[in-house]
Amino acid sequence: MVISTQSYQPYRHSIFDPPLLLSPLLLFVHFIFSLTFYRFVTEMSSEQKPILYSYWRSSCSWRVRTALALKNIDYEYKTVDLLSEKAKNQLKSINPAAKVPAYVVNGQVISESLAIIEYLDETHPDVPLLPKNPVKRAHARAIALLVTSGIQPLHNLKVLQLLNKKEAGFGGQFAKQFIVEGLTALEVLLKEHSGKYAVGDTITIADLAIPPLIYSANRFNLDLSAYPTVNRINETLAEIPAFIAAHPDNQPDTGLNA
Repeated sequence: MVISTQSYQPYRHSIFDPPLLLSPLLLFVHFIFSLTFYRFVTEMSSEQKPILYSYWRSSCSWRVRTALALKNIDYEYKTVDLLSEKAKNQLKSINPAAKVPAYVVNGQVISESLAIIEYLDETHPDVPLLPKNPVKRAHARAIALLVTSGIQPLHNLKVLQLLNKKEAGFGGQFAKQFIVEGLTALEVLLKEHSGKYAVGDTITIADLAIPPLIYSANRFNLDLSAYPTVNRINETLAEIPAFIAAHPDNQPDTGLNA
């Protein structure tokens, strides 16, 4: 009987075999995916929680707190005692004007409440605070500026302290006059442009300016019965969770220097 024998010859792969043609491509795809994922994780880990330098009763800080709450942005609250010269001098290293609010995000400092709010609106557009319609957007900005530039600066702490040094009690009289004038103009604008809120039926940057103004008016014991539209909108806003969260009574430093 003859037994046929054959030596085993291992199969030698050709570079043209499909598996070997795919291997470099798969390795490349894996490399790109890994690199992208690594960059994503690195960027996420390098992003720090934003910091808001604030004072509980600051109207300007209040507006920014409301925007942050509406947009559900997590941040670190840092108190600045506005009656402490030491605290204000320390703040100069963050904001040369030594004023609140100052918003620090990824090492960048943004100051002035409306600038911060517009930055938040551009970077977190899911809850817009500026209307898409250019005319409504202009009206919203105009109302916000009436309060933030035409009323609030005239009764801020520094102004009142300076006026009271010259004549006791004069600061309060001065503040009342300009708050009344401002509220009178605001009432006219809101009658013309408001719906449920200050401009139409959605919350805008204009609404963020109203609660702090009414709060200040109440501190000076002003009669607000002549401003029904302002009062209606303020009462509507007072029921919204984000506005409640931003209220001075609900801050970490509530009651400081009260």
